[in-house]
Amino acid sequence: MTTTRQKKWDSRFYGICMEVSEWSTCLSRKIGTVIVRDDIIISTGFNGPPRGVTHCGEARVFRDKSLPFIPVQHRNSCPRQALGYRSGQGLEFCTASHAEENAIINAARIGISTLGTKMYMNCGIPCRECLKKIINSGIVEIICMNLDDWYDELSKFLVKESDLIIRNYVNERIE
Repeated sequence: MTTTRQKKWDSRFYGICMEVSEWSTCLSRKIGTVIVRDDIIISTGFNGPPRGVTHCGEARVFRDKSLPFIPVQHRNSCPRQALGYRSGQGLEFCTASHAEENAIINAARIGISTLGTKMYMNCGIPCRECLKKIINSGIVEIICMNLDDWYDELSKFLVKESDLIIRNYVNERIE
C-alpha cells in the first residue's frame, strides 16, 4: 500500500516527468523520465536523437540517405509512422534514444550512480532493451502509467527473473 507521503512524492515526480517529456523533439511520442534517489532527482531524460543530431522532419528526410522514399505529405511527420510502422517497429529508421536510456546515460555522463534508485516515466512498461539497461544500471523500481502494456514475452521474463519492482502511478487526489 502506498502511503500519503509516497503519493505526494509520486505526484511531484510524475509532474516533473510530464514537464521533461515536453522537451522531446520526437514527432511520434513525447516521453519523459526522472530518476530519483531518496526523494532527490539525480537525472532526467526524454526521447530524442543524440545531442546535436537533427531530429525527424523535412530537414532529416532530405539529408538522411538511409531513409526510404517518404511521400511529400508525410515529410514533417515521424518517418516510421509515414512508412506504416507501428510503435516499436521500424526502429532502424529512428535516430532517437528512449527517455529511460537517456536518463541513465545522462547520469553516467556526469558520474552519478543509478544504483538503488527509482525511475518515474509517463508511459507504459519499457521495451525489453530499456528494461535490460534499467536492470543492469541498478534501478530497483519503476513507476509508470500502465502495467498492462507489455511489448513482448521477453520483457515479462526479464522483470520476473530480476528484482525490479514495477508499480503503477495512479493520479489520485491527495488530501
